[in-house]
Amino acid sequence: MTQCQQQTTTAAAAGDSFKFSDLRITNTQDPQPQRAWQELRFGHHFTDHMFIAEHCVEEGWGQPEIRPMGFISLHPAAQVLHYGMCCFEGMKAYAGADGRGRLFRPARNMERLRRSMQRLLLADFEPDELLQCLKALLRIDRPWQPEAPGYSMYALLRVDRPWLPEAPSYSMYVRPMAFSSTGSLGITAPSRTTLMILLSPAGPYFGTGLRPVQLFVDEVNVRAWPGGAGDQKIGSNYAPTITPLVDAFQRHGAAQVVCTLPQGPDPDAALFSESGGMNIMFFMDKASGGGQELVTAPLDGTILPGITRASILELARGWGDFDVSERPISIREVQQAVREGRLREVFGCGTACMVQPVDRLLRESGEAFDTPFDAEDPNTLTARLTRTLGDIQYGRVAHEWSVPFE
Repeated sequence: MTQCQQQTTTAAAAGDSFKFSDLRITNTQDPQPQRAWQELRFGHHFTDHMFIAEHCVEEGWGQPEIRPMGFISLHPAAQVLHYGMCCFEGMKAYAGADGRGRLFRPARNMERLRRSMQRLLLADFEPDELLQCLKALLRIDRPWQPEAPGYSMYALLRVDRPWLPEAPSYSMYVRPMAFSSTGSLGITAPSRTTLMILLSPAGPYFGTGLRPVQLFVDEVNVRAWPGGAGDQKIGSNYAPTITPLVDAFQRHGAAQVVCTLPQGPDPDAALFSESGGMNIMFFMDKASGGGQELVTAPLDGTILPGITRASILELARGWGDFDVSERPISIREVQQAVREGRLREVFGCGTACMVQPVDRLLRESGEAFDTPFDAEDPNTLTARLTRTLGDIQYGRVAHEWSVPFE
């Protein structure tokens, strides 16, 4: 009997997806020592448990499992190791003001993960089944509060230790991921899929809060071309950005790189794309003098459809205080806005950083687009968005985007 067959015989008929009702939970017998929240580095510390489910084409999905955090085994020929056949999501869980743990628009992450997996021909699954498994994992790896709903079936299984930070600007970073564990060489459709979720308590991504950072404008390395897979959250969109990022930091002290897409021989015609793991947005006075505009690149197939991006656009359109545009924006347009004193704010947005102000865009030529940002001013758009999103995420206001998991 193969390993895949051994795993699947314990589960009920898998159908097209694993089932939350089949979830097996194995509690850790070796809990980790507790850390002070101030010592946390983003993505370096993980909770006591993880979720895993495996699929093979002959048998379907095996039994989903929450088990102690630990290493996994892979065949040396696993496709993920040779061809980068992997995808992932970025989410956060929050300790709500009402004592309940909360997720921010999690159904969108489940759907986006599914689309990324479909792009790689990995096994399909039902998004709500994975979401229910994620909620179970979060209920295990956070403080036990008997008065909170949803603890009855987990109270005897979990270790009563706090993993979800209950401090301002802190959260639990949630990393769903999937990859081809097919143990054979060849660029072919995968026959084995591994799906996992890791939890990592974390503080601010950049460690600067609303303090602005400098970005380097990369006019050489292209993140994604039209017709590619730039709109999917797959590993091949990220690995090639490491060298430009390190280079920008070492040579220019930039915290991140903002990518551009060339539009012919004129370098100033290049279009702004994305910034590392962030979408980027520009807030400016209109050249016509008729109000203000928030601009970000359109979802043209080269841009990741960020959940934070979509939320900011929806909030801003709902306020109705300025125009909101998803359209191409070139280096020349930003250059002109700076010269005319019309560029008010630049910020990145994403799950890890949330809303990150930028006070300088630096080009290889030495030209800099400065957008002075007052971190103490509560009336900036960046500050307003940060407050509004934070109130929703931490449950300080009632909102459909904030989803309790207990």
